Amino acid sequence: MYRIVRESLDRQAKGLSLLGNLLEEEYDLLRARDSGKVASLEFSIQELIRQMAREKSLVKRTLGGARVMVYAETLPEDQKKDIGELFDAVDRREQRASRSASRNAQLSLALLDQSTRNLQALTGMATPKKDNTYSRRGGMRRPPQIDAALITGRL
Repeated sequence: MYRIVRESLDRQAKGLSLLGNLLEEEYDLLRARDSGKVASLEFSIQELIRQMAREKSLVKRTLGGARVMVYAETLPEDQKKDIGELFDAVDRREQRASRSASRNAQLSLALLDQSTRNLQALTGMATPKKDNTYSRRGGMRRPPQIDAALITGRL
């Protein structure tokens, strides 16, 4: 059981290190506004997160739902120290990845807000402001008819 838990924690530590690197790359791509590469990188990040979740559930199943550090207390001193160091490495890297993911989410939401405001400003500039503007044919535009009617025209 020790070998399974140790190997899983080691894979988790390496996976979280890779996740941190991918999140840094995503941040750089967000700053460069390269949405195509961000989208493809996001698939890799999501797959890595799924694999990490499977590793965590493997450890839980192996330990029968017990906590890793509670299990480590029952081990000999050298194995206890090894498990403790791996667990701490996983925790540090998980916190680092969480901060990076939060930063990336904030940046992507800020870029979305900025794009939305820019689109609204451009739309507002392209839309005629008043009814006393010229139509496509060169005459004055008629104000929109407010009353409902099936047929409009002159007699």
